[in-house]
Amino acid sequence: MSNLPFISKVLEKVVVKQLYRHLQDNSLFEKFQSGYRAYHSTETALVKVTNDLLLAADAGLVSVLVLLDLSAAFDTIDHNILLQRLECEVGIRGKALCWFKSYLSNRYQFVHVNQQSSPCSQVSYGVPQGSVLGPILFLLYMLPLGNIIRCHDINFHCYADDTQLYLSMKPDQTNQIDRLSDCIREIKSWMTTNYLRLNPGKTEVIILGPHKLRECLSEQIITLDNVSVSSSSTVRNLGVLFDQDISFKAHINLACKTAYFHLRNIAKIRNILVGSKCCRQIINQK
Repeated sequence: MSNLPFISKVLEKVVVKQLYRHLQDNSLFEKFQSGYRAYHSTETALVKVTNDLLLAADAGLVSVLVLLDLSAAFDTIDHNILLQRLECEVGIRGKALCWFKSYLSNRYQFVHVNQQSSPCSQVSYGVPQGSVLGPILFLLYMLPLGNIIRCHDINFHCYADDTQLYLSMKPDQTNQIDRLSDCIREIKSWMTTNYLRLNPGKTEVIILGPHKLRECLSEQIITLDNVSVSSSSTVRNLGVLFDQDISFKAHINLACKTAYFHLRNIAKIRNILVGSKCCRQIINQK
């Protein structure tokens, strides 16, 4: 956890406001990135992807959805690469670039346990946790990723370090899977070069669409660039359970189960709830 003084956060807010205006005026934001942007959220990301998948299903197509997740993404950002991005791709130069270099440099970290502190070591990677500027710097660090995916003509949408790749096709068009595998392979290569690492434990693949069509395709797909196709009928995407029929029944059932679990816990302490008429009415109705 970073120890950031109050005045530092105030200054960062001023910089973020100017940087955001520059990115917006020059259309430098990734179009399909919903993280840390005004009027964007996990909701807008999920609505976009779900709408595309439903339209594909209505057209008699089957879709392959790949959910990519990074390991400790904010902690592995290389400062030199980030500064190069700011200069070459964002157009920040001169004194402004020197300020960002100063902001990232001369930071130190140590471990404090049982009143004892380790020697300080200089931080050469990552953005300060809890900072105002860190999230938007991460988005700028990830800018080339969108262009890599577009080169393979794959649909995608991102939320911070979570990337959703999806491709719709006829069940007999298995050659389209090669494009998806090539795309994942190039993404892995780019991430290695940029000191980022895919989290294989959280990378999932699921086949979506009409039952008969997806059964035909699932028999022909075993792996995608060494990522096993999920045998599960659901995957968790930005906190929402996606099922193969795109019906969201699994997510609704889970939400109801969680709600009843909390209601039962409230019922156990209803006798000590003071002045909570509304709460008692809910419990009695249950």
